[in-house]
Amino acid sequence: MNPAIENLITRRSIRKFKSDPVPKDLIRQIIEAGLYAPSGRNYQSTIIIAVTNQELRNKISKINCRIGGWKDDFDPFYGAPVILIVLANREYPNYIYDGSLTMGNILNAAHSLGLGSCWIHRAKQEFDMPEFQEILRSLSIEGNFEGIGHCALGYADEKLPSPPRRKENRVFYLD
Repeated sequence: MNPAIENLITRRSIRKFKSDPVPKDLIRQIIEAGLYAPSGRNYQSTIIIAVTNQELRNKISKINCRIGGWKDDFDPFYGAPVILIVLANREYPNYIYDGSLTMGNILNAAHSLGLGSCWIHRAKQEFDMPEFQEILRSLSIEGNFEGIGHCALGYADEKLPSPPRRKENRVFYLD
Protein backbone atom coordinates (compact mmCIF):
# COMPACT_ATOMS: atom_id res chain seq x y z
CA MET A 1 0.00 0.00 0.00
CA ASN A 2 1.15 3.55 -0.68
CA PRO A 3 2.78 4.93 2.53
CA ALA A 4 0.79 8.19 2.47
CA ILE A 5 -2.51 6.33 2.15
CA GLU A 6 -1.46 3.83 4.81
CA ASN A 7 -0.73 6.77 7.15
CA LEU A 8 -4.22 8.18 6.53
CA ILE A 9 -5.86 4.82 7.19
CA THR A 10 -3.88 3.95 10.34
CA ARG A 11 -4.05 7.32 12.17
CA ARG A 12 -6.19 7.29 15.32
CA SER A 13 -7.09 9.80 17.99
CA ILE A 14 -5.00 9.29 21.11
CA ARG A 15 -6.50 9.95 24.52
CA LYS A 16 -3.59 9.09 26.80
CA PHE A 17 -0.20 10.76 26.42
CA LYS A 18 3.22 10.40 28.02
CA SER A 19 4.60 13.55 29.63
CA ASP A 20 7.79 13.28 27.55
CA PRO A 21 8.61 16.53 25.74
CA VAL A 22 8.24 16.63 21.96
CA PRO A 23 11.38 17.81 20.14
CA LYS A 24 10.99 21.28 18.60
CA ASP A 25 12.08 19.93 15.22
CA LEU A 26 9.11 17.53 15.12
CA ILE A 27 6.73 20.31 16.18
CA ARG A 28 8.11 22.52 13.37
CA GLN A 29 7.63 19.75 10.79
CA ILE A 30 4.04 19.19 11.89
CA ILE A 31 3.30 22.91 11.78
CA GLU A 32 4.83 23.18 8.31
CA ALA A 33 2.59 20.36 7.09
CA GLY A 34 -0.38 22.26 8.52
CA LEU A 35 0.63 25.44 6.71
CA TYR A 36 0.70 23.54 3.41
CA ALA A 37 -2.93 22.47 3.67
CA PRO A 38 -5.12 23.51 0.76
CA SER A 39 -7.07 26.72 1.27
CA GLY A 40 -9.89 28.37 -0.66
CA ARG A 41 -8.43 30.62 -3.38
CA ASN A 42 -5.06 30.07 -1.68
CA TYR A 43 -5.92 32.76 0.89
CA GLN A 44 -3.98 30.84 3.56
CA SER A 45 -6.31 32.26 6.21
CA THR A 46 -5.11 30.02 9.05
CA ILE A 47 -2.57 30.58 11.80
CA ILE A 48 -1.15 28.07 14.28
CA ILE A 49 -0.17 28.76 17.86
CA ALA A 50 2.17 26.18 19.43
CA VAL A 51 1.76 25.97 23.20
CA THR A 52 4.69 24.21 24.85
CA ASN A 53 4.75 26.28 28.04
CA GLN A 54 3.23 23.90 30.61
CA GLU A 55 1.78 26.65 32.79
CA LEU A 56 -0.11 28.16 29.84
CA ARG A 57 -1.03 24.68 28.57
CA ASN A 58 -2.58 23.85 31.96
CA LYS A 59 -4.46 27.17 32.07
CA ILE A 60 -5.95 26.51 28.61
CA SER A 61 -6.86 22.99 29.74
CA LYS A 62 -8.74 24.29 32.79
CA ILE A 63 -10.68 26.83 30.72
CA ASN A 64 -11.45 24.22 28.04
CA CYS A 65 -12.63 21.86 30.78
CA ARG A 66 -14.92 24.53 32.22
CA ILE A 67 -16.40 25.29 28.77
CA GLY A 68 -16.96 21.56 28.22
CA GLY A 69 -18.74 21.20 31.56
CA TRP A 70 -16.47 18.51 33.04
CA LYS A 71 -15.26 18.11 36.60
CA ASP A 72 -12.36 20.39 37.56
CA ASP A 73 -9.76 17.59 37.58
CA PHE A 74 -10.46 16.43 33.99
CA ASP A 75 -7.81 17.26 31.38
CA PRO A 76 -9.48 17.58 27.96
CA PHE A 77 -6.01 17.35 26.38
CA TYR A 78 -5.41 13.92 27.95
CA GLY A 79 -2.00 14.82 29.35
CA ALA A 80 -0.49 15.84 26.00
CA PRO A 81 2.51 18.10 26.60
CA VAL A 82 1.89 20.20 23.46
CA ILE A 83 -1.19 21.96 22.16
CA LEU A 84 -1.29 23.27 18.60
CA ILE A 85 -4.16 25.72 18.19
CA VAL A 86 -5.51 26.44 14.72
CA LEU A 87 -7.31 29.71 14.12
CA ALA A 88 -8.62 31.14 10.87
CA ASN A 89 -9.48 34.64 9.77
CA ARG A 90 -13.25 35.13 9.63
CA GLU A 91 -12.82 37.67 6.81
CA TYR A 92 -12.31 34.86 4.31
CA PRO A 93 -15.41 32.97 3.14
CA ASN A 94 -13.88 29.49 3.47
CA TYR A 95 -12.08 30.03 6.77
CA ILE A 96 -13.71 27.11 8.62
CA TYR A 97 -12.90 24.69 5.79
CA ASP A 98 -9.36 26.06 5.54
CA GLY A 99 -8.87 25.60 9.30
CA SER A 100 -10.29 22.08 9.16
CA LEU A 101 -7.90 21.09 6.38
CA THR A 102 -5.02 22.57 8.38
CA MET A 103 -6.05 20.45 11.37
CA GLY A 104 -6.26 17.36 9.16
CA ASN A 105 -2.74 17.90 7.86
CA ILE A 106 -1.46 18.42 11.41
CA LEU A 107 -3.08 15.21 12.69
CA ASN A 108 -1.76 13.15 9.80
CA ALA A 109 1.74 14.67 9.95
CA ALA A 110 1.93 13.87 13.67
CA HIS A 111 1.07 10.23 13.00
CA SER A 112 3.63 10.00 10.20
CA LEU A 113 6.32 11.15 12.67
CA GLY A 114 5.36 8.61 15.33
CA LEU A 115 3.41 11.02 17.55
CA GLY A 116 -0.10 10.76 18.86
CA SER A 117 -2.70 13.47 18.37
CA CYS A 118 -6.32 14.27 19.01
CA TRP A 119 -8.54 17.08 17.72
CA ILE A 120 -10.02 18.89 20.71
CA HIS A 121 -12.87 21.36 20.26
CA ARG A 122 -13.93 24.54 22.10
CA ALA A 123 -11.21 26.76 20.59
CA LYS A 124 -14.00 28.93 19.15
CA GLN A 125 -15.45 29.60 22.59
CA GLU A 126 -11.99 30.21 24.04
CA PHE A 127 -10.92 32.76 21.45
CA ASP A 128 -14.18 34.65 21.85
CA MET A 129 -13.05 35.32 25.44
CA PRO A 130 -11.10 38.52 26.28
CA GLU A 131 -8.19 36.63 27.90
CA PHE A 132 -7.61 34.64 24.71
CA GLN A 133 -7.88 37.78 22.60
CA GLU A 134 -5.11 39.11 24.85
CA ILE A 135 -2.95 36.11 23.89
CA LEU A 136 -3.38 37.09 20.24
CA ARG A 137 -2.47 40.71 20.99
CA SER A 138 0.60 39.57 22.96
CA LEU A 139 1.76 37.76 19.81
CA SER A 140 1.01 40.86 17.65
CA ILE A 141 -1.72 38.94 15.83
CA GLU A 142 -4.28 41.28 14.36
CA GLY A 143 -7.46 40.29 12.60
CA ASN A 144 -10.81 38.69 13.19
CA PHE A 145 -9.70 35.16 14.07
CA GLU A 146 -11.90 32.27 15.15
CA GLY A 147 -10.56 29.26 16.99
CA ILE A 148 -11.03 26.19 14.79
CA GLY A 149 -9.55 23.53 17.06
CA HIS A 150 -6.70 22.29 19.21
CA CYS A 151 -4.40 19.43 18.42
CA ALA A 152 -3.32 17.61 21.57
CA LEU A 153 0.14 16.38 20.63
CA GLY A 154 2.66 14.05 22.21
CA TYR A 155 3.86 10.48 22.51
CA ALA A 156 1.03 8.00 22.93
CA ASP A 157 0.82 6.18 26.25
CA GLU A 158 -1.56 3.61 24.81
CA LYS A 159 -1.75 1.25 21.87
CA LEU A 160 -3.30 2.66 18.74
CA PRO A 161 -6.99 1.85 18.96
CA SER A 162 -8.37 -0.52 16.34
CA PRO A 163 -10.31 1.25 13.63
CA PRO A 164 -14.06 1.15 13.93
CA ARG A 165 -15.74 -0.77 11.20
CA ARG A 166 -16.50 1.46 8.22
CA LYS A 167 -20.20 2.06 7.64
CA GLU A 168 -21.75 0.59 4.52
CA ASN A 169 -23.32 2.49 1.64
CA ARG A 170 -21.16 5.61 1.86
CA VAL A 171 -19.75 5.63 -1.68
CA PHE A 172 -21.73 6.13 -4.87
CA TYR A 173 -20.46 6.18 -8.45
CA LEU A 174 -21.95 8.06 -11.35
CA ASP A 175 -20.25 6.39 -14.32
